[in-house]
Amino acid sequence: MFGRLIGTRRNRANSAHRGGHPSPVLSVPPHGGVLSCRAVDQVGEPARHAEFTVTDAQGRKVVRGEADPFGSFVTGVPVGEYRLAVSAEGFTPFRGSVTVGEGEHAALGDVLLQIAEPPALPEPGEWEIEPMHSAVAFTARHIGLARIHGRFTTFAGAIRVADRMDLSAMHVVIDAASIDTNVKMRDDHLRSADFLDVGRYPTLEFYSERFVHRGGTRWGVTGALSLHGVTRTVTLDTEYLGTGHGMEGETRAACRATTELHRDDFTISWQTMLARGIAVVGPSITVDLDIQIVPKS
Repeated sequence: MFGRLIGTRRNRANSAHRGGHPSPVLSVPPHGGVLSCRAVDQVGEPARHAEFTVTDAQGRKVVRGEADPFGSFVTGVPVGEYRLAVSAEGFTPFRGSVTVGEGEHAALGDVLLQIAEPPALPEPGEWEIEPMHSAVAFTARHIGLARIHGRFTTFAGAIRVADRMDLSAMHVVIDAASIDTNVKMRDDHLRSADFLDVGRYPTLEFYSERFVHRGGTRWGVTGALSLHGVTRTVTLDTEYLGTGHGMEGETRAACRATTELHRDDFTISWQTMLARGIAVVGPSITVDLDIQIVPKS
């Protein structure tokens, strides 16, 4: 397919000599060539949302991109030797080498991705968040330009892992006054009645008993978030990272999760505008969680 669409420089020259037209799909610059492949699963279907990374012989990233709806990836690169990495959710990453010559099309054809074995789930029982190796962080927009990063430094959580993971439950409590953006004046304002109003609402709480497997290592954890006196349904887009052992031999499990909260949903509506109508604080907050849990002692 790619050979017909792109061809080598020699093929294009021959086509022009015969009165044909070189392909307009991708123009190859001088001293460059074309690299292409297609990511497929074990039955030959396109591996959707596959990501491709091309690095040079020194390990420097040259090109990175996502497959098209047919699982294909095509790029122009300078002449040289490259390493190609292909990854997709639920599959074992592929790594290979390729040499691209001047005016040539290095077509790797179909790259077969093997289904990855999902990491072992935590053993059923009572677990708790280990705060020393966990983080509750957030990001907000400032004056429509920069991003402000912050975190909550004090939190606790309990997880009851059921025999079937989808029947598990969790409860997390966050100390609202522990908010920290590394600027005392801003933190004091965030604790005030304009924002979190920690005097009236000292904690944020999240309770969930809905764990939905989305395939591979992806889970959706849906529950009730209570913030600023308002409770809303929130889903955490979660990547389960597996289990391991700590420095003292203790069993640990880990995950990453993210979600987006809209301030107005929780009646945190303080705002001031700049002269050109630009909001000082953005309307939404991105929450990023890095969590490790250990068996409850």
